[in-house]
Amino acid sequence: MRPPSLQILSVESTFGNNGWHCELLDGRDVLRASFSAHHTKIQLHAQSYTPINALAVVGECPLALSAGHLPYLLELLCRANKYLNLGSFEFDLDRQFLVFRITNIFEKERYDADIVTSMVHCAIAELDRITPYAAIVQRTPRDLLKDLDLQRLLERDDLIPPVPGDEDDLP
Repeated sequence: MRPPSLQILSVESTFGNNGWHCELLDGRDVLRASFSAHHTKIQLHAQSYTPINALAVVGECPLALSAGHLPYLLELLCRANKYLNLGSFEFDLDRQFLVFRITNIFEKERYDADIVTSMVHCAIAELDRITPYAAIVQRTPRDLLKDLDLQRLLERDDLIPPVPGDEDDLP
């Protein structure tokens, strides 16, 4: 079994410095961690692609859907992706998992801790943000799905979790 790369060890160090528990998968440049967000629990993995000096951070959570609901969820994710600057939403059809993926290419073998931290925060926040919208699609009775306006649904801000620190900004 080959030893972990310098790249994934720098990610492990960043996780430790942030107080995030993670496990390094044997023989692979992959870290696994779990996070409790506002709306859901998120399984996260960070994978280093050492030949190109890239890191992918992937957050996921289960979302069981009927076949009739699937096209509506996929449209919801496509519409949400149009507004993202970094990362993207996906749906793992085989496992029925809602997924957010973000990737960055680094200049150095030791990945910048601030960028890694931002990538993890982004994956958690975006997946937590889309979860209530996906739950509405999931719970909508099948005969009413055609009446669900997904664009308007995404414009609802009452479902977005609070941003840490914004509570201090209230009058």
